[in-house]
Amino acid sequence: MGFLNLFSKSPPSLMRLPTGSFSVDREGCVLIGTLPSSFPRSLVTDIAQQVLALFREAAAAQLPLSEVVINYPSLKITARELRGGAIVFLSPKTPYASPGLN
Repeated sequence: MGFLNLFSKSPPSLMRLPTGSFSVDREGCVLIGTLPSSFPRSLVTDIAQQVLALFREAAAAQLPLSEVVINYPSLKITARELRGGAIVFLSPKTPYASPGLN
């Protein structure tokens, strides 16, 4: 049976949904954040780039936005424009289960 274990894939690891916020400047560099260190930095950068692009495209279309709320089935992203930069809040829609309640 050891031979068959060579071909089995390990199950994908699940990441806890983040709770926290971060702010970015107009270039997309993260200035400060309260997200857990386990949350991948690449995802923070991707979210920041998408939010800044959204605010820029809205301004180019003469539809200035001051706040955007994006609702996913289990995550809510709220972003506010800050003079070219943005502050982004991430929050799960369902609270975490307490370890002792199961």
